[in-house]
Amino acid sequence: MSKSVLDGRQILVVDDEPDILAVLEEEIRYDCSNCTLDKATTYEQAHDLLKKNDYDVVVLDIMGVRGFDLLEEAVKRKMRVAMLTAHALSPEAMKKSHDLGARAYLPKDKLGEIVPFLEDLLQYEHKTGWKRLIEKLENFFDEQFEGDWKEKSGIPYW
Repeated sequence: MSKSVLDGRQILVVDDEPDILAVLEEEIRYDCSNCTLDKATTYEQAHDLLKKNDYDVVVLDIMGVRGFDLLEEAVKRKMRVAMLTAHALSPEAMKKSHDLGARAYLPKDKLGEIVPFLEDLLQYEHKTGWKRLIEKLENFFDEQFEGDWKEKSGIPYW
């Protein structure tokens, strides 16, 4: 197995569902045994961790933990953020994530593929990373969203 770009990185994952955190930890640790992985289940825990630590990657649930508020805090501190959602899966939430500076917008349906998305987040700049994300998930989004989702998202990377 080749070395992941996540090796040696500090990662924060935030979700109000402990089972989702367990899956994220399992997926990330499978490819990255020597990264530092912090977890939080509340906005308050996550906010405290963001203030105390510098993370290379932050994975934020949108619902239940005030994910957009945490996104703004992390981006101010120059951290790379992936938004993760099931309940806020919409073109509008995708646009808001993009516009607030998130590097990725991932459906929880794709948790098993989280590591390649996080690796892209570290390897590519904002525009290139979003273009790659959309290319990888275009069929999924086509199935989940209504016909004009690309226009509704307002993300100009098609």
